[in-house]
Amino acid sequence: MRPSRTSLLCKLVACTAVAATAFIGCDKKKEAPAEPAKPQAFKVAFAYVGPVGDGGWTFAHDNARKALEKELGDKIQTTFVEKVPEGADAERVFRDLASQGNTLIFGTTFGYMEPMLKAAADLKNVKFEHATGYKTAENLRTYDSRTYEGAYMAGVLAGGMTKTNTLGVVGSIPIPEVIRNINSFTLGAQSVNPRIKTKVVWVNAWFDPPKETEAAQSLLNQGVDVLMQNTDSSAVLQAAEKAGKYGIGWDSDMHAYGPKAHLASAVANWAPYYIKATKDAMEGKWTTGKAWWGVKEGAIDLVSISDKVPADLKAKVEKVKAGLKDGSHVIWQGPIQDNTGKEVLAKGKVADDEWLGGIKFFVKGVDAKVPGGK
Repeated sequence: MRPSRTSLLCKLVACTAVAATAFIGCDKKKEAPAEPAKPQAFKVAFAYVGPVGDGGWTFAHDNARKALEKELGDKIQTTFVEKVPEGADAERVFRDLASQGNTLIFGTTFGYMEPMLKAAADLKNVKFEHATGYKTAENLRTYDSRTYEGAYMAGVLAGGMTKTNTLGVVGSIPIPEVIRNINSFTLGAQSVNPRIKTKVVWVNAWFDPPKETEAAQSLLNQGVDVLMQNTDSSAVLQAAEKAGKYGIGWDSDMHAYGPKAHLASAVANWAPYYIKATKDAMEGKWTTGKAWWGVKEGAIDLVSISDKVPADLKAKVEKVKAGLKDGSHVIWQGPIQDNTGKEVLAKGKVADDEWLGGIKFFVKGVDAKVPGGK
């Protein structure tokens, strides 16, 4: 039986409708906006000389790394390698971090300088940042904190709290940075107590708690009643606590490690610098050079001052801190003599950064010799 015209017409309409629907469906598929690709996170890496739990230097850097993550969120991805020795192995670590896609790498100790320079020479697409060094390259910048400002403020406290007029410092490695800190500590103490003498024992390591403890005990045996350090662990403060003497924390707030001994902690806050350096790299504004930040930039502070410190002494510290912030207080201004009586800075002369970076002598009042010095 032949289909009727009506039947054919109905079928034709139905097929047309199905085709139109299919065509519209395809059209809708084509017109649907594609999901925007998520921007790739900017990779930043850190190499640490000590363990992140050292309570001092490395702990401070890692806290700053966490602050950087909090500031920039998922725009960045950070990683770190701890306990990287100063030497050839550091170069291998830098190259490995670069191979993982990190295009900004921070090396956080003086002994990374030469290994980082070698890596930077081959890895031109990576930006390197070296802490406390002095050599730069087109893709390598140096940065530092004016830790000597914290040492000076700590000295003001120590000079006002000592009963024996004898202070002690456990030194790490005798480079200008550390020598400058010992000197500044002594100058700060002498600003409130001209009779101050400072003794020094070296451990020739940044992080070695047993040696730091031994050095601290040696100083205590010499009549020291206030200890400071330029090492990375809390061992020196703990030794002071055990001996019933005073101690000053270094790099991080060490109050919890020796609450009875703790007078204050001279801390380094690396977060402001890490945030700025990373933003500069991400925005194409990064340039080589040297950065040296202190109290003025929020990179150095003296915190957790003990209730045992008299109000007038606290006020002196706060006055110095305010002066360092606005530039009215100058630590290194002549006349200054070394501990042999030789004038190293003439009266009225203010030391510039180049001069400060080359200090290889102890000031008057430091009862020690610079290792390797004349």
